[in-house]
Amino acid sequence: MKKQIRKIGFAAGALLLLASCQKMSKPDMGSFPEDSNPPGGPLAFYVAFDGTTTNPLMNAVDSIRANFAADNPLASVDGIKGKAVKGENKKFVKYAKPNDWAKNAKSFTISFWYKSNGQTKNNTGTNGPEYIMSFKSSNGHWSGAQALIFLEGDNTACAIKTMFVDKNNGDAWFTWEGGNQIAGMMNDAWHHIALVYNATTSVMTCYLDGAARPTTGNWGTHGNLNMDESKITEMRIGSGPSNSIDTDDWLASTFKGSIDQIRMYTTALTATEVSSLFTGKL
Repeated sequence: MKKQIRKIGFAAGALLLLASCQKMSKPDMGSFPEDSNPPGGPLAFYVAFDGTTTNPLMNAVDSIRANFAADNPLASVDGIKGKAVKGENKKFVKYAKPNDWAKNAKSFTISFWYKSNGQTKNNTGTNGPEYIMSFKSSNGHWSGAQALIFLEGDNTACAIKTMFVDKNNGDAWFTWEGGNQIAGMMNDAWHHIALVYNATTSVMTCYLDGAARPTTGNWGTHGNLNMDESKITEMRIGSGPSNSIDTDDWLASTFKGSIDQIRMYTTALTATEVSSLFTGKL
C-alpha cells in the first residue's frame, strides 16, 4: 500500500511539473483573439493582429493553432476592429503554413480587411500590384506559388486578382479587372473582401463590403481545390512569392496599406455569413 501511495504521489508530482513547464514555454491561450469555431471547425486560420505586446510575433499569432509568425517586421496600427498591421515597402509577415487549410480545403473562403490610398506600386515605386497574400511553393509552377491574392489600380479603377494552383500544377485565375474593375476601393478607408470558392460549381464569388460582385470566376469542372499542402514552403501576408525584393518583379511586390482580420475557411460561406463578417467588422 505504501509503495502504491508513493507511486501515485510521484506520478502526480510529474504531472504538475509537466504542466508547469508547459505554462512556462507557451503563452496563455486566453491572451489570443478568439473566434467562435469548434475544434476542427471550418475556420482553419485566423489572424486578428490584435496583440498589444512588445513581441511582434505574438501580435501576429494565428488564434486557431497558436501558430506564431516566423517574422513580423510590420508596425501595429488601428484596425477595423482592434489593431492591424501597416504594410511597408519590401517587408511582410511570414508563416510556415496556413495550418491545415490547404490540406483540407475543397471549397473555401478567404476573408480580410484592407485600407489603402491611391495607386498601387511595385517595390521600385512604379505602378504595379500590391499583394494581400501568397503561398510560396516548391511545386515547380512558373509563379513559384500555390496562391496569389493582390490588388492593382487606383481609386478610380482597381482590380482584384487571384490565382490558385492544384497539386498537378493546374491553375486558375479569378479576376475582377478590365471592365469589371471597381471604383472607390483605394480611398484610405477600410474595405472588406471575401473570396468564396464553391467546389460543387467550380465558381468563385467575390464580395466587396458585404455585397457580391455581379461577375464570378469559373474553374471549368475542376471541383475540389486539391492543393498540395506539402509543397507550401512559406505563407506570406503582404507580399508576393518571389525573393526578387529589390526589383520591379510583379511577383515580389509588397502591400503598402494596412491589413486586418485574415480569416481562412475550409467551406464556402453563404452570402448571409459573409454579410455578418462585414457588418460585425470581423
